[in-house]
Amino acid sequence: MLNKQPIGIFDSGYGGLTVFRSIADQLPGYDYIYLGDNARAPYGNRSFKTIHEYTWECVQLLFEMGCPLVILACNTASSKALRTIQQQDLKNEDPSKRVLGVIRPTAEVIGNYTQTKQIGVLGTKGTVQSESYLIEINNFFPDVKVHQQACPLWVPLIENGESNQPGADYFVKKYLDQVLAQSDQIDTILLACTHYPLLQEKISAYLPAHIKVVPQGDIVAKSLKDYLERHPEMEHKFTRGGTQQFFTTSDDTADFDHHASIFFGEQVRSKYIPLK
Repeated sequence: MLNKQPIGIFDSGYGGLTVFRSIADQLPGYDYIYLGDNARAPYGNRSFKTIHEYTWECVQLLFEMGCPLVILACNTASSKALRTIQQQDLKNEDPSKRVLGVIRPTAEVIGNYTQTKQIGVLGTKGTVQSESYLIEINNFFPDVKVHQQACPLWVPLIENGESNQPGADYFVKKYLDQVLAQSDQIDTILLACTHYPLLQEKISAYLPAHIKVVPQGDIVAKSLKDYLERHPEMEHKFTRGGTQQFFTTSDDTADFDHHASIFFGEQVRSKYIPLK
């Protein structure tokens, strides 16, 4: 690894693989390392302090593996840890390194999807409570009204392989009904959790045909591509061997590989990386 400088992608578990899939498709040829903190997932209901501690520990692991830049492909980590990492931790660790999230690039464009200026944001409890999307979307689209809805049971359903089962329908409809009850003018639904694309077919089935469902993968990938074009001093650091490595903090790599392959869309072979 000492001769490689990959792009690092971090998530609390599997969800970030949907973002990684889009990044690998739009930016092929680079070396990549994905790290899932499955031993401590889910992050959604944890405190700001704990999420920052866990996220920063994993970011440092990716730095140690040679990554000059790490993408937090996790809305909860982006909402609760990114600001502290960018403003404090990196200054003490290495100011030349970069950590980016998924909330800002999404907020920069999501207002372009709506005609009614009314958006529903579906996320984990942690993401919703942080109000990060309310703040960021208002910065770029002050005329857009954001209606948030926490969907605390969606991630457990997905990670336990129940997303395609009939039992998932009840909870999909339940949370959609709750967000739509906030306004009958919502015409755009943002999937503000990287797990949720695995439920997208069910979500769309329970929504009126005129409501657009927007996942984040392609948005984040396009934003990263633009970032690298604007920052050649960073882009030139990355090696281009076309390798993809997967690591998990869970010692059950077989279980990780099984679930990760579903999220990533192709076979995954991971390695266990112990937490210090």
